[in-house]
Amino acid sequence: MLSFLLFLAIAGVAWAFVSNRSVGYKTVGPAEFAAFVGDTAVQLIDVRTPSEYVEGHLYGAVLINVQDSDFLKRATAQLVQECPVAVYCRSGRRSASAACLLVKAGYEVVNLDGGIMAWQSEGCEVVRDGE
Repeated sequence: MLSFLLFLAIAGVAWAFVSNRSVGYKTVGPAEFAAFVGDTAVQLIDVRTPSEYVEGHLYGAVLINVQDSDFLKRATAQLVQECPVAVYCRSGRRSASAACLLVKAGYEVVNLDGGIMAWQSEGCEVVRDGE
């Protein structure tokens, strides 16, 4: 029984690794993300909630909450399909979901590994509304 559970665990990890690689987006750390969003053609999307956004966000980020039922509709209305998209959230989980949705809609997407928490832990700046 233990060997079967171990097999299931290994198979689950392998499937997650393979499926994440096949979803079509790239996940990068803060330094590579900063270099990527430095390109003026990149569309920077914060997929957190409005209250999280006002607490601090990356300069130039547009808020499109991935938890809203109309996320994809709002995203496709605001984004140019020919330009790459950079997404982030608090820790990287919601932005990974957003990245999957956007890739399926035909966008080239880069996700910030570790989200804004990793960004700030690397000493990268955020802006707050009213600043």
